[in-house]
Amino acid sequence: MTQVYFLCSNTKDALVDRYGAVVDDLAEARDHAACFVRSLTMRHSLEDCRGWVLHVNDDLGDELFVVPFAFVLGKPH
Repeated sequence: MTQVYFLCSNTKDALVDRYGAVVDDLAEARDHAACFVRSLTMRHSLEDCRGWVLHVNDDLGDELFVVPFAFVLGKPH
């Protein structure tokens, strides 16, 4: 198990997750990241969120992977 943290950013702003989540593996971290993105987009316009990127870091601060919000949200209609 490892602690992962999420940093959401676009060209102007950044949102830092200070609590993170404990996950068993990268697959669980990926699933948690997708849920994290969806929860943030429920509070904002989907179009406002498409330019954002979610960075997933381990407890040492090393980046594990990056998830563009647009990837989770799919194509605009």
